[in-house]
Amino acid sequence: MKKILIVIADYYEDISSSLLKSAKSNLSNFSLKIIKVPGVFEIPVTISKNIKKYDGFIALGCVIKGETPHFDFISSASTQAIMKLSVDNKKPIGNGILTCLNMRQAKARDKKGKEAAKAVISVLDQ
Repeated sequence: MKKILIVIADYYEDISSSLLKSAKSNLSNFSLKIIKVPGVFEIPVTISKNIKKYDGFIALGCVIKGETPHFDFISSASTQAIMKLSVDNKKPIGNGILTCLNMRQAKARDKKGKEAAKAVISVLDQ
């Protein structure tokens, strides 16, 4: 049985719990572990620390744009780090991190967890 680690940033707990529920709906044939981290920025390092232990990974969380450039830096840095980890280690990482302008947009995208899970499964099946 393939092992998948889900790393979830729970800064916006209501959003992350919806993303997690959505992701888990596709993963009944996998061994799962879930690690919660405080924010999106902590997701890549958590995956990196566990990269040899799992076959695939799912990154879940949400960044909502505020009045400072923090949104841009966090969104870009986490996306680039996740892609680098995936390519360098040849392991799929489903990116279910929402980058939204407001809470309404985030709530409307709660099915992105399922899409991230499908992406990981498709790469594992290659």
